[in-house]
Amino acid sequence: MFEIRPIGRVESGLVELEAAPKQGDEGAPEAWLVFEEEVAAGLADLEVGSEVLVLTWLDRARRDVLAVHPRDDVSRPVRGVFSTRSADRPNPVGLHRVTITAVDGLRVRVSAIEAVNGTPVVDVKPVLRDDR
Repeated sequence: MFEIRPIGRVESGLVELEAAPKQGDEGAPEAWLVFEEEVAAGLADLEVGSEVLVLTWLDRARRDVLAVHPRDDVSRPVRGVFSTRSADRPNPVGLHRVTITAVDGLRVRVSAIEAVNGTPVVDVKPVLRDDR
């Protein structure tokens, strides 16, 4: 076993899981990532305009699901969760590619993110370019 601990949370106008789009580019709002004081030094070089990958823990997801209809569309054949972006899976890690739109201390505003209010943030990583 190992431990993942939240370093922050999503602060979003999305409060109902059912209202969240399947992907960020499908109408998700901007949101704030609010970080814990203990990770403040790690935010030092985040810049407006940078693309980052936000990893979240989808705490409202079911962990006993191994097969789903993609996008919850019953007209589509059932597939194993590891070939889908379903939130319901054994380890519900969310992956969100976003752009930073503001930085205010422990708060980082990001472009369209489909995570609902209160979703734990577990990591942030830069999107690497060929020049890095």
